[in-house]
Amino acid sequence: MKIKSLYLLLFLGLTAAAGAQKFPEHLSEEPRNTGPAILFHVGAGTHLPGGDLADRFGQDASVGGGLELITGNHFLLGAEGHFLFGQKVKEDPLAIIRTPQGDIIGTNQYIASVVLRERGYYLGGMIGKLFPIGKKRSGLRITAGAGVLRHKIRLQDDSQSVNAIAGDYAKGYDRLSGGFALNQFIGWQHLAANRRANWFIGLEFNQGFTKSLRDWDFAEMRKLEGSRTDLRFGIRAAWTLPFYVGNAEKIYY
Repeated sequence: MKIKSLYLLLFLGLTAAAGAQKFPEHLSEEPRNTGPAILFHVGAGTHLPGGDLADRFGQDASVGGGLELITGNHFLLGAEGHFLFGQKVKEDPLAIIRTPQGDIIGTNQYIASVVLRERGYYLGGMIGKLFPIGKKRSGLRITAGAGVLRHKIRLQDDSQSVNAIAGDYAKGYDRLSGGFALNQFIGWQHLAANRRANWFIGLEFNQGFTKSLRDWDFAEMRKLEGSRTDLRFGIRAAWTLPFYVGNAEKIYY
């Protein structure tokens, strides 16, 4: 009887201890995403051009990512980069080598298949702040940054038959431009307490103060002088992978 009573007491004690133990899935009332963390973003966006950029290109798309530190009081500090690409090019730097009918003749004496595309990138640093709504670490995300914007016209010769735009000759037509740029974002960021659903989405604005980076433009038969103001505004969304850092026993992701 004494042994059975001892087993019963031991069983009741273990049951009570298990009931008092807080496992991760039971911590929704005490979220562990309140401390400093490293946030890794991967996302995409679409933007409309403005300023001088609207004279050269149409709507673009972009993919990219970023790496940020978020502090315990929700300040953000990091870096980001985006690759830009678009299908619509409004300028025609190849007009000088086209026939009166608008075609380009390749070295094989056939009409070449040449299309123009937009390509570019933005790289920069950023600072900002997350303004949580209520007790959760989700709310209004506002950031501002500065970096470098570059863009050019890609000469896509599908026929591989136009020597005039092959190799370094393409530099005389691609109108590569670049310079200092500013970037702003305002939107909603969600950092889940269970760290399973982390994302942000919002409006993004980009201002590039650029100039031509080529010494000569074949179509204009001169170097393109003057400064440019290249504007972009649109929507960006990203998936976030957070790495929360605490003491040696509390590192979560």
